[in-house]
Amino acid sequence: MTDDAAAAAAERAFREEWARVLATLIRHVGSFQLAEDAVQDAFASAVTAWRRDGVPANPGAWLTVAARRHAIDRVRRHRSLADRAQRLAELERLEARGPAAVRAPTALDDDRLRLIFTCCHPALDMQARVALTLRALGGLTTGEIARAFLVAEPTMGKRIVRAKRKIADAHIPYRIPDDEELPDRLGGVLAVVYLIFNEGYAAAAGDQLVRGELCGEAIRLAHLLVRLMPDEAEVRGLLALMLLHDARRGARVDADGRYVPLDEQDRSQWDRGRIREGLAELERALVRRTPGPYQVQAAIAALHVDAPTSDQTDWPRVAALYETLANLAPSPVVEINRAVAVGFATTAQAGLALLAPLLADPALERYQPLHAAHAELLRSAGDSGGAAAAYENAIALSMNAVERADLERRLAVMERMAHG
Repeated sequence: MTDDAAAAAAERAFREEWARVLATLIRHVGSFQLAEDAVQDAFASAVTAWRRDGVPANPGAWLTVAARRHAIDRVRRHRSLADRAQRLAELERLEARGPAAVRAPTALDDDRLRLIFTCCHPALDMQARVALTLRALGGLTTGEIARAFLVAEPTMGKRIVRAKRKIADAHIPYRIPDDEELPDRLGGVLAVVYLIFNEGYAAAAGDQLVRGELCGEAIRLAHLLVRLMPDEAEVRGLLALMLLHDARRGARVDADGRYVPLDEQDRSQWDRGRIREGLAELERALVRRTPGPYQVQAAIAALHVDAPTSDQTDWPRVAALYETLANLAPSPVVEINRAVAVGFATTAQAGLALLAPLLADPALERYQPLHAAHAELLRSAGDSGGAAAAYENAIALSMNAVERADLERRLAVMERMAHG
């Protein structure tokens, strides 16, 4: 096999098998860092071995055995490891069994599910959970994660190392939560996945609005969760929500990289395959009759993609669903979106009335989306002076260059119209 073909096969296996191999090895060695180092060794050796021998019929099993052997070598060299003898005995027992020790996981017994709950443990701060999830489940390099979140690679590296150390020092268990813990812990896992998607879909800072690689990783993680937890309606709801949003990704910026708002998007550019998949997942979630916030948000997204044109959007239903969402998961973000929906469904004044308490809250004084929504509703109400001030506030608070340019364009258009 050629060098290029072997490298391509190893890269494909890395994307498809990294999480499975790493999760299995963590269970065997009891150490996040040791397992990751051994898995990296295995993937590095795969290129040489596959170039010589060809790609094995089951790359995942080959990599699992190779990683286990590299782990044995590392444990033998690591004489200061506290439970070295115990770990070595377990690995050598598995090695003696050969390929038979590589079993096919099933549903809740899957090591990847244990790994997801470990990476998203509430003892870790949210930034650490996100970084560790992308590193362990996505296989992204530290540099890739750092670039995605616009921080220096050494900073991200230290964040990941601290997270691994905390898992070890706090003896965070590598397990699926008990039934009584699962609803709360699953919510934390879904929040991490959705945060990854949102950072890709509408980057908080930088000169790009969309980072497709993060959207793709979040959707891939959600697909994995659906396979592992097929009866959890909110897991399917989150997948549906992200698919329906992602279907519009290609139309959200024009050829020059400028932001295109929903009402101006070319709907022929929307990914109809993504939309069909998202609607099907939403239907599978809803038939379980266990409503949750992600399912409601997916239903709102479905109303947007179902409308042939922006003017034909069923805004009363959108507003009603936001009211439902506010009861299920109250937050300023939900209230802002509800106010905008009410403004479209009834009058701009009705939307402004809903925004009033948020604008009076000092904690939201520097929350950019609030000022952007305020500007839009004031413009719709005919208050160009108030809208201009709100636009200027939103522009000053915007950290994303594409988003800021769109707000500046809206302000300029409004001012031209106001002056004749």
